[in-house]
Amino acid sequence: MASVQAVKMINTELPDILELRNVKQVYKDDGGGEHVVLEDVNLLIEDKPGKGEFVVILGASGCGKSTLLRFISGLQVPTEGQVLIGGRPRLPTDRIGMIFQAYSSLDHYTVLDNVGLGLRYRGMSKKERDARAMEMIVKVGLEGQERKWAKAPNLSGGQLQRVALARSLAYDSKVLLMDEPFGALDLQTRNEMQELIAKIWVSVEPTIILVTHDIPEAVYLGDTIYVMGRNPGNITKDFTSPLPLVRDKTMKRSPEFIRCVREIEDYMT
Repeated sequence: MASVQAVKMINTELPDILELRNVKQVYKDDGGGEHVVLEDVNLLIEDKPGKGEFVVILGASGCGKSTLLRFISGLQVPTEGQVLIGGRPRLPTDRIGMIFQAYSSLDHYTVLDNVGLGLRYRGMSKKERDARAMEMIVKVGLEGQERKWAKAPNLSGGQLQRVALARSLAYDSKVLLMDEPFGALDLQTRNEMQELIAKIWVSVEPTIILVTHDIPEAVYLGDTIYVMGRNPGNITKDFTSPLPLVRDKTMKRSPEFIRCVREIEDYMT
C-alpha cells in the first residue's frame, strides 16, 4: 500500500447521515495479549442534496471492513470510539438494514413473509405489510415468486439475495449495509445484481454502504470509494467514481471506468 496515513474527513454544513469517530477494536488472544484490528478509524457520510450516497469500503480480507459494518448496524460495539447516526449516538431504534454474503432468509417462510418480516415486528397489520412487501418484491424483480418458500432449490442464490434486498427496502431502512453480498454468486448473476443495486440506489435513494474486495465492482457501484489498509485497519485513501449517477453495464468499458480501476489497483499494490 502506497500510504498508511489515514484519510482526513471534512465535516461540511450538510446534515450528517452517520459517522464513525476515532473507532478502535482490540481483541485478546489466547495468551492474554492484545491484537489491534482497527485503530483511529474515522468515517463521515453526509446527506447530499437530492440523492443518497453510495459508499464503498474496499480492502483485502482481514482489514476490518466487515467489522465497521457491524458497528454501524449495532451488531457489535467498538472497544473505543463512537458510532453516530444523524449526529447523535446510535440507538436500537435506528432503521439500518444489512445484507450478508450468506443467505439470511427464513426457509420456512414464503418470499412474501420474509420480505414483510421487519414490518411484522413493527406491529403493522398483515394487509399493510403484504402490500408493502409486494411493492418491494416487484421492485427487485421477484414478482411471481412471492408464494414460494425462500430456500434452494425453489430460489437461486441471486433470487435469495433479492429477497434480502426487498426486506431491507420494505423496512424503509435509511441506511443499507451490504457485506460482500454477491461473493457467492456466479459472474452473470453478480453482474445482474450489480445492475439492480445501481437502479435501486437511483430510484429509492437510500444511503448504501457496500463492503467488497472487488475493485471493478467498487468503481461501478460506488459514489465514493474508501480504501482500507490493515495491521491495524484504517481508511488510507478515498476515490470518487467517474461514472454518472445513472449507470449501466456498458460503462464498464469506458476509458474513465478503466482508468479509475487501474488507479486503485496501482494504489493497492
